[in-house]
Amino acid sequence: MRRVIHYLGKREDGATPRDIARALNLTETQGKKLDQALDLAEAAGRLQKARGGRYLAVRRLPPVGVIEVTGIDEDGEILARLVGKEDAGAAPRITVVEKRRGGRGGAKSSLPALGPGDRALARLNQAADGYQAEIMRRLNAAPKTVLGIYDGNGRIQPTDRHERNDLSVPSGTDAGAGAGELVVAEVESRRRAGLLEARIIEKLGIEPGSRAYSQIAIHNHGLPSVFSPAALAEAEAAGAASADGRTDLRHLHLVTIDGEDARDFDDAVWAEPVGGADGSWKLTVAIADVAEYVRPGSALDGEAEARGNSVYFPDRVVPMLPEALSNGWCSLKPGEDRACLAAHLVIDENGKILSHRFERALMRSAARLTYAEVQASRDGGGELPAATGAAVRNLFGAFEALARGRDARHTLELEIPEQKIELDADGEVIGIGAAERLDSHRLIEEFMIAANVAAAEALEKARQPFLYRIHDEPPADKLDAFREFIASIGLNLAKGQLLRASDFNRLIRQSQALEDGHMVDDAVLRAQAQAEYAPTNIGHFGLGLRRYCHFTSPIRRYADLLVHRALITGLGLGPGGLRKDADADWHELGASLSEIERRAVAAERDVKDRFAAAYYAKHDGQSLPARISGVTRHGLFVTIIDTLADGFIPMRYLPDDYYRLDEPARRLKGRRTKLVFQIGDLVTCKLRDSEPLRGSLVLEIIP
Repeated sequence: MRRVIHYLGKREDGATPRDIARALNLTETQGKKLDQALDLAEAAGRLQKARGGRYLAVRRLPPVGVIEVTGIDEDGEILARLVGKEDAGAAPRITVVEKRRGGRGGAKSSLPALGPGDRALARLNQAADGYQAEIMRRLNAAPKTVLGIYDGNGRIQPTDRHERNDLSVPSGTDAGAGAGELVVAEVESRRRAGLLEARIIEKLGIEPGSRAYSQIAIHNHGLPSVFSPAALAEAEAAGAASADGRTDLRHLHLVTIDGEDARDFDDAVWAEPVGGADGSWKLTVAIADVAEYVRPGSALDGEAEARGNSVYFPDRVVPMLPEALSNGWCSLKPGEDRACLAAHLVIDENGKILSHRFERALMRSAARLTYAEVQASRDGGGELPAATGAAVRNLFGAFEALARGRDARHTLELEIPEQKIELDADGEVIGIGAAERLDSHRLIEEFMIAANVAAAEALEKARQPFLYRIHDEPPADKLDAFREFIASIGLNLAKGQLLRASDFNRLIRQSQALEDGHMVDDAVLRAQAQAEYAPTNIGHFGLGLRRYCHFTSPIRRYADLLVHRALITGLGLGPGGLRKDADADWHELGASLSEIERRAVAAERDVKDRFAAAYYAKHDGQSLPARISGVTRHGLFVTIIDTLADGFIPMRYLPDDYYRLDEPARRLKGRRTKLVFQIGDLVTCKLRDSEPLRGSLVLEIIP
């Protein structure tokens, strides 16, 4: 059993008994005994059985150990790892809980704040979502570095919102940095005039005003932003792909549909009715053939894998591929011949995929359309050239069939508004609001989902390993918290039943008639697992799909490029497929790309927070309607209704009282006034402090 535990400890997504037997070369007799051994190990708490028959190793932590701080999550919780215990199973989540002494306005730590790299001796207590580490004694602290703006006169203003005080730079330690320059400084233990001293160890250049916001995120999140000379040379050497071995699709009226500010066009679509009375449709989704230009082992491939995906900020893009490809030979520009990997689908009137076929082709986009133009044409308020207008009508006809299929699958019905930030010519923020959500957006989404499903089906049929896009059902601890919450407002989610997305949809609909119903959407979202990339399929819970992968965006996602290569190899579509040793890398690649995706999301969120803080710095004095999005012992997180900007209301800016945190109900309750603040409540706030460099908005409740 030790071999099995050791093997599962290296598989973050677990493995089925069949996978285990194959990997460990078990004999037929050993294989027959494996199921019983796995059941016994599960009963003993050494393994956990997950969805799809997979087994996961459970790592038991000692009651006391040395931890090292690894970072801070989006809720402000300090995360850590156990030092010297990197094997024997996937690492559980460790949240640092320092010993505290009470007081009005929030608890106060009795120990110096811990930062990334700091180590401490801690008591480890098992919790619902992992372990809580109660600090007993700090050990040696790693040298601490801070990113900030140097004022040219011996002061650094940190960009991290958790660093509240400036740093003092002694004479001769500024490395020649100039005023307004973005710098990295190493913090010393000495103080001058009450401020910690720091010496500048790296200069990142001067970015005027809001141009610094993206640069800060690039540095803080370690985003690769400069291409190697070798990768740039490979991109510049690219040219038109040969038509040999490619089907000519230039006769199809393929169109691209994107946002007004889009510069890279990696997908084009076409549809027409099959004919007859059954309501079937033929669809073609043509995707830029990035695998033609980015070959395994090349400098471009190394850069693309390290970046993992493009990162989109309001003022710039950190691309996965150099511009010569992303905006050039791999962009499906109108009127220009481009290499593509085409998915041809036939669907019935209810959106079911009847057949699919993949081929490498040569295409020529007939039009570069925007979502607004396509929607206007749909609504009768805009005119397109006759052929393009007819093509758009066909696209909507096929979309209606796909939408019926989506409804039948009972996908998770969460419409999460997306924040849109408007900048002027100088890069300064002039407006923030919710991005408009149109049927034309949904049309493209449904076409892409259908193509992604077809790609997964084709690869499974070819028995070709690849990365699935998986979304597990909600974790047990989150589900228990969700059940406890909805029970508090009179709703119920029964235990012991097979959970489907439709169960959440039912609760969302039922909640619309309740006074606290608006809180359910947020609670449903918080209960969900994170989507990931993995070579083992467990389906996609949110989309209600048995198999799914990412195929449609190889310009900006490395996972999609890997799927293209898998299709090329599995279907025998010519050169540019997978490396021969690719089988050994799938699990590592999936885990890496999932983590890189989370890094990109965090970086994009940080930059939006900085632009929002800059916007409100110019709009002080306004009354701001907001909705509570989080409740902690330190105060309230809120989202401002008009702009979707996030802010924080510390305890000291709530109406005067002593507040207790009721975690299951997600609310604060005043002991004297009986005032209650809970997730989903509408409140009116005013701005107390705005720090654009830190992305911090501090608000106060208006009684």
